[in-house]
Amino acid sequence: MRKLAFAMNVSLDGYIAAPGDDLGWSVPSDELFQFWSDRVAATGLALYGRRLWETMSSHWPTADQQPGVTPAHIEYARRWRDMPKVVFSSTAGAVDRNTRLVTGDAVPEMARLKTEDGGPMEIGGATLAAVAMRAGLIDEYAMVTHPVLVGGGTPFFTALDDWVALNLVETRTFPDGVLLTRYETRR
Repeated sequence: MRKLAFAMNVSLDGYIAAPGDDLGWSVPSDELFQFWSDRVAATGLALYGRRLWETMSSHWPTADQQPGVTPAHIEYARRWRDMPKVVFSSTAGAVDRNTRLVTGDAVPEMARLKTEDGGPMEIGGATLAAVAMRAGLIDEYAMVTHPVLVGGGTPFFTALDDWVALNLVETRTFPDGVLLTRYETRR
């Protein structure tokens, strides 16, 4: 069975985006950018909600062709393009490259994908992650916490009906006081 992880940058007060979808507080150091690139390389299938898909697909397909691009960005762009993806949306238009669009109920499809062979799955987007959290489908939470309070915005966690017990499996520090905490769901 495949493992499903939810991993994102998060402010110290628990938000993945500040009001107005502002991400300016989460600019990664070179070391943190490499961490994210390595996660993309290890992902067997990425699951995206519409908004994050639109953000990522508007930049990364051609990011390696921009003036002044760094070798790390070239590598990330290649890895992102090569990674198989599924977009869950009832309103998104067509998707391209190695991406499939799912317009129906996300929960049964995510549960089915977990039973397939292949590498680990990574979920992206707060709305889609909230659906997976409430359905008990997430096996790992990786929070890359930045030392900033943004005061509101899009929360990393959603309201849940039941407690979810977790085991801490990794901590790691990055430059600028950024801290990775990675937890696995206790089953």
